[in-house]
Amino acid sequence: MKNKILYIFLFVSSIGFAQKSISKLLKKYNTGSIPYMSVEELVMPNTDAIILDSRELKEYEVSHIKDAIQVGYDHFNIEIIEKQVKDKSKTIVVYCSVGIRSEDIGEKLEKAGYTNVYNLFGGIFEWKNKDRIVYNTEEKPTENVHTFSKEWSKWLLKGIKIYD
Repeated sequence: MKNKILYIFLFVSSIGFAQKSISKLLKKYNTGSIPYMSVEELVMPNTDAIILDSRELKEYEVSHIKDAIQVGYDHFNIEIIEKQVKDKSKTIVVYCSVGIRSEDIGEKLEKAGYTNVYNLFGGIFEWKNKDRIVYNTEEKPTENVHTFSKEWSKWLLKGIKIYD
């Protein structure tokens, strides 16, 4: 029984630690130019947002947030977004693995005149760490999450880590 309680304590502590660590990671790599939206805020019933996945296609195909539009990073094209999202005041939430690439894409959206852009705090890793469902290319729930690389996979605490 004591071992079980210890395991639960360590697990819960690790989630809090991971969140603090992700905060430190984002402070290291991001400028904060795009405000964050938490997983909890995004899943609220009143949140009406277009979700953009700024990871590469191979990452998106392994797992993505339901209804997310894959826009990529290396070959991001603002003109494609402008054709799909004509209302530049619409709420847009951009995500990637942890929230670094998505800040860059958010900046490009703002430069193009979008006024309500958010970066999903912790990206798809935080989404999965918070027990949210991710989907594969067949739009079926999956435990697989593309972690970009073995190095970045340490930020994903739940799910099956996939990287090339």
